[in-house]
Amino acid sequence: MKKIKINFNKVSKEQFDLIVDYLNRGKVIVYPTDTIYGLGCLATEKKAINKILRIKKRGKNKPLLILVNSFAMLKKYCLVSQKQLDYLRQIWPGPVSVILAGRGILPSELTAGLDSIAVRLPGLCASGQGLPKIDFLIKIIMRIKAPIVSTSLNISGQKNLAEVGQIEKYFSTLKPDLVIDAGILKRNKPSELIDLRDINNIKILRR
Repeated sequence: MKKIKINFNKVSKEQFDLIVDYLNRGKVIVYPTDTIYGLGCLATEKKAINKILRIKKRGKNKPLLILVNSFAMLKKYCLVSQKQLDYLRQIWPGPVSVILAGRGILPSELTAGLDSIAVRLPGLCASGQGLPKIDFLIKIIMRIKAPIVSTSLNISGQKNLAEVGQIEKYFSTLKPDLVIDAGILKRNKPSELIDLRDINNIKILRR
């Protein structure tokens, strides 16, 4: 397990290249999001998705969230009406995840065999320090040209980790491949979750 420490305002090209390389090689990373630390991988990589499930000791009947970098990427993987887009433009980018109908492109290991996907367009990372002009997460997703999985950094049913200093002890058996340490995140609260499949009957599932 490799570790790197970053400052959101000074992420070097070498650090970005390393993160992108790990993702493109189907590795599992720990990374800071605009909400909490997450476990992630390419949303198209079945083996990496299964490794995340094993690391978290999470059942295969529970779907995972994905992060996208744009509305164009959203429409590639989800079926979205104009009304849904209008609603999303009011709340994104930001710490709100939505459930939408999927196009059936992503692996069933990610969706748990469902025809829906939980998705989010992230905003500034939770430290409050955004990169000039473009955010850390968005830049990574732009580089890999695919969504990334984002699930809380914990063993299922346990409290989310707010920092990564003791991660080797926490995951005592199977471990992530790369840990991106950005210190303690200010927000450290999961995203709100909304079921947006029926735009006329929007359901808030988690605040």
